[in-house]
Amino acid sequence: MVTEALGLLFTPLNMLIITMGVAAGIVVGALPGLTATMAIALLVPFTFGMNAVHSLVLLGGIYCGAIYGGSFSAILINTPGTPSAIATTFDGYAMARKGESYGAIITATIASVVGGLIGVVFLIFLSPALSKAALKFGPPEFFWLTVFGLTIIATLASKSIVKGLIGGAFRLPVGVIGIAPIEGAVGYALGPGNVQGGIALIPALIGLFCLPEIIGMIANKDTHYNVIPYKKERKLVRRIFFRLIKKPFLLLRSSVIGTIVGIIPGAGGNIAGMVSYNEAVRASKFPERFGTGIIDGVAASEASNNAEVSGSLIPMLTLGIPGAPPAAVLMGALLLQGMRPGPELFAFHGEITYSFIFSLVLANILILPLGLLGGKAMSKLITGIPVTILAPFVFLLTCIGSFAINNNMFDVYVMLVFGVIGFVARKAGFSPGPIVLGLILGSICEQGLVQSILMGRAKGAVLGIFFTRPISLILIVFTLISAFWPLLARLRRVRGFRRRSS
Repeated sequence: MVTEALGLLFTPLNMLIITMGVAAGIVVGALPGLTATMAIALLVPFTFGMNAVHSLVLLGGIYCGAIYGGSFSAILINTPGTPSAIATTFDGYAMARKGESYGAIITATIASVVGGLIGVVFLIFLSPALSKAALKFGPPEFFWLTVFGLTIIATLASKSIVKGLIGGAFRLPVGVIGIAPIEGAVGYALGPGNVQGGIALIPALIGLFCLPEIIGMIANKDTHYNVIPYKKERKLVRRIFFRLIKKPFLLLRSSVIGTIVGIIPGAGGNIAGMVSYNEAVRASKFPERFGTGIIDGVAASEASNNAEVSGSLIPMLTLGIPGAPPAAVLMGALLLQGMRPGPELFAFHGEITYSFIFSLVLANILILPLGLLGGKAMSKLITGIPVTILAPFVFLLTCIGSFAINNNMFDVYVMLVFGVIGFVARKAGFSPGPIVLGLILGSICEQGLVQSILMGRAKGAVLGIFFTRPISLILIVFTLISAFWPLLARLRRVRGFRRRSS
């Protein structure tokens, strides 16, 4: 299977597609206001006519490139191009202010490549094992797995537990629209044939992630960035490389943390970067130097958030639970290609799946030359494209992409409605992550619930089917821990504050 996958991957056309994907992703990540999720959501409809390998390697390249590209604006203008690059600003911009912007970019590039490759290694070796374990999952296990995933999403992806839960439960009113997947009951069809199949996922994703960003770009059109000059220095790449090689535990620790955080549904690269940065400070002999402009801080953040890319794909490919919003959109691309994530993905589409996984190795390697050679161009591009051109162009792509899936104008209306919902939700303090992942996990949860009830009725023990199976019991324990952990953490903080006050 691996040989067939490599044969599918190593063609001149695929090499060109991966290169274009990584380059486009770097551009998107470098531009403030554009995110990896937005880029993938925009391009998914345009890949519908492509074969599965071409589609997935393109989107995978964009994902890897965009997460790395956020480091450019984080270093040069102190504005993370993507949320994953928040921790990069702490030392990256400080280095740039000292005249070391080129060194910061080199550090981010090398650390991103190392972190990305380590993450892919985990993806290659963990995915088959998890997919085999997933074969033991029946409808009750998938029901509890999605409930577990929803509790993590709700607690990690929002500052407010209540708002996170509301966002994750947003799928409930949306789910009653259309024909039920199991019993075939017709819900609120809203007209002849428009949504009998339910609300289309990709237009909803485009609306939730893209339109709020476009509106934000227009609202901040008068923002002027002070770009730190980008000057190349001879032999600096070699010097930075050897300095990082002398810190193998820094890169390895950050990459492992990024992969683990990526596996947790809803955590995302911003949490991965912050956790890795914090651990780098704790492990350093000179913690006071962090924040003043040292390569350790940049390396920790960038190695972690690029490793998070592959980590977020592990639960998505094996269990059908995306680890991050970009992985959720990639899951939509898989479904468009008729490939259902889970055990059957490796059993029936093994060659395509492994081609996609191996393409991430090439994508991360390509970051090195593209990032180092295109750094100066990226610094000019950050402020070179006016919002008055960029915002209308991106909006046009959202409309075309939404329409192109089914050649249906109703999907454009769905995109616009969800875009307004996403914008209002952000203004109200809701994160779009729980909403989107709730939309995806909700259908799996519903199917697992209904099928489990049917199984329980056949056995004469509806409740027993949920609470007697070993894997289900383990997942129930994890769900309870995940649901109540924020409350316990808050109580612990309150008690600690009272003790200090007394």
